[in-house]
Amino acid sequence: MSDIFDLLVIGGGINGAGIARDAAGRGLSVLLAEKGDPAEGTSSRSGKLIHGGLRYLEYYEFRLVREALIEREVLLRAAPHIVWPMRFVLPHSAEQRPAWLIRLGLFLYDHLGGRDKLPATRRLNLRRDPEGKAIKDAYRTAFEYSDCWVEDARLVVLNLLDAQRLGAEILTRTSVVSARRDGALWRVTLRSTDGVEREVQARGLANAAGPWVEQVITGVLGANSTRKIRLVKGSHIIVRKFWEGSQAYLLQNDDKRVIFVNPYEGDLCLIGTTDIPYEGRAENVAVDAAERDYLCRVVNRYMRTQLKPADILHEYSGVRPLYDDNAANPSAVTRDYVFDVEGGDGRAPLLSVFGGKLTTFRKLAEHALQKLAPFYPQMKGDWTRGTPLPGGDMPHADFELFAADVAIRYGFLPPDVALHYARQYGTRMHDLLDGAASVADLGRHFGGRLYQCEAEFLHRTEWARTGEDVLTRRTKHHLHMTIAEQSAFSSWMETIRSA
Repeated sequence: MSDIFDLLVIGGGINGAGIARDAAGRGLSVLLAEKGDPAEGTSSRSGKLIHGGLRYLEYYEFRLVREALIEREVLLRAAPHIVWPMRFVLPHSAEQRPAWLIRLGLFLYDHLGGRDKLPATRRLNLRRDPEGKAIKDAYRTAFEYSDCWVEDARLVVLNLLDAQRLGAEILTRTSVVSARRDGALWRVTLRSTDGVEREVQARGLANAAGPWVEQVITGVLGANSTRKIRLVKGSHIIVRKFWEGSQAYLLQNDDKRVIFVNPYEGDLCLIGTTDIPYEGRAENVAVDAAERDYLCRVVNRYMRTQLKPADILHEYSGVRPLYDDNAANPSAVTRDYVFDVEGGDGRAPLLSVFGGKLTTFRKLAEHALQKLAPFYPQMKGDWTRGTPLPGGDMPHADFELFAADVAIRYGFLPPDVALHYARQYGTRMHDLLDGAASVADLGRHFGGRLYQCEAEFLHRTEWARTGEDVLTRRTKHHLHMTIAEQSAFSSWMETIRSA
């Protein structure tokens, strides 16, 4: 075998992508294998927030919250096209938490992480302030604070693109069938979905398989670990937006959980999430009727608009692979991450990742490489904190200024399409539109904001192979297209896939 890599990463979710990028930037030769499409599992089914985790303060997760708050600002600068500030309105319900406790938590939230770009907390009078128009009269006071939105699946792809730019080999739709130690090397068998196998060697393995991390340890590696994960199902529903303004809402429920009600894709609203222990196959996770009723019930407690399951336009569910700290309540299970590192004394290392959250992926990757540093004496140091992700290299990380320039430079584009390209691709949109001088140059129009040039760009540069890859992960075009339009586009994708 001639293929020898310094590090082989198993899993193309956010943690695997982050580790691959960080490792490649430190000078390691890297191969990443993802059994499906990047972010196909947990990482495209999140609440799409970069946040400190306000409620984690109740569980004394101060280190995790501080790290997450710091990472908000880091990611705002690294990817201003896919990460942006959002204000959250938290109506006060004395039945759940006293006002002094909310104020204390928000004071810590404002100051734990060295807040810079984001505005501070303020108190709202729901009878007077416009944010209160959507709230029932029973609630008089609210607190408004800052967190950030993120296009979650795009965050994964951008990390993979940067890893590839730095020399990493990215294999999608490729499973790690087996891996066995042979002294200072791992001998690994890879198999693509078309059945082609490839044998490679690696000086180290990083198991970032998310919900499948234990299956990789026991099934692929034939090993054991004292660490365990706990699968928790989180479901979201999408309805029409039913309030005015760009603010989101954070609603406290009587079970001490909180529900986010976020503006989404212009005229839609994303509501979630649930927290339910899950024991099935991660691939089979789905929203159930009880979850739909639960989410509607929490919204209906606070909002003048009353939702019912029939109002749901779309829904999705994901499995969060949390580190099992033996907490009795799924909501209390830590969102922190833990590594299991074994090897040394002439044996090739294995690092397995347990837990973690979207917000802290960069720090998780940095810590993972620090854990592996003793095995790679030639490896360079930390580098990702001040480095933009692909498309994020705009002056002063100022998206509004960039978008204004885009509107002028590409005046032929419909405004919603121009904004879509700017948000999705940042400065990479110049490559997407290379040579285009009119809407006709964008090629076939498939519906909504989707044109042929974008689909071809995603196929050519971002590993998109199916209609679903484009419509639900690389973009959210499926939310703005009819079923017939989606079907026609998927058929067209099959033609370019087989070309």
